[in-house]
Amino acid sequence: MSGPDPNAFVAVMLPALRQAAAITRALEGRVVNRPKEREVTPTKAALTIADTASQEALLVALFEHFPYVQLEAEEDTPTAHRFPAQAPARVVIDPVDGTLHSYLEGRGPYAIMVGLAVDGRFEASLVALPREGLFFDAVRGEGARAGRAGGVSRAARPVGPDAGRRVIVSHELPEPARARLRARGYEIVFGAGGAIAVAPLVPGVRAGLRVAPPGGVLSSRGRIGAMIAAEAGAVVRSARGKALPEDLAAPVRALLVATDESDMDALEDALEAI
Repeated sequence: MSGPDPNAFVAVMLPALRQAAAITRALEGRVVNRPKEREVTPTKAALTIADTASQEALLVALFEHFPYVQLEAEEDTPTAHRFPAQAPARVVIDPVDGTLHSYLEGRGPYAIMVGLAVDGRFEASLVALPREGLFFDAVRGEGARAGRAGGVSRAARPVGPDAGRRVIVSHELPEPARARLRARGYEIVFGAGGAIAVAPLVPGVRAGLRVAPPGGVLSSRGRIGAMIAAEAGAVVRSARGKALPEDLAAPVRALLVATDESDMDALEDALEAI
């Protein structure tokens, strides 16, 4: 495999992720939205100083240790221009996933995401949920880890059968799908895509459901956490009961992540209502 060693990548980027999370938490409630131009929706246009400061915290560490990787970053910050335009390995970063609804409006967890892709698939992934103080990482084939702010990371597993009935869904999930989940006894919680992808690893949460806008597909950023959930033993699928493709070039229109097959059945039933 060409590119950084995945374990070395996680070892370098996890402290940077924790720093980025501390920055976003410190700025919560103190920043304003300065929308990016030429974006078609308010959600995509949302931008704060927390986004740019978080991204620079990640990129400074990335460039110091892995300056030869290709970068796919959400924001236009100074260090982003220092990486090569083409390289065998690609690093995908979203410094604040869910800026508008989750970060600025406080409607559910937001996330910070970092993924190392080699040969078109993620080999290492890191996700932080700063407000919850949770940090997740995984290397393909080696399992996943979870930790809290200031704590030690340990092996991550989906929540137990008595750990609540919450499901994290995207803010845009149509009401008919939400209604079917409520009818099965689930509590709906809105959240950013990064939080949805690791939902079964979050205390009190059993599953996550995200659907792309009509005619659209989920971005590569939106799939960073899915590898962590899969490595932890959660059930991860795409639409129509299909396995989530590892190839990032393959279009994905829905992401379903569940603690077990019973929860997955509820997610798939909800999708049928759309």
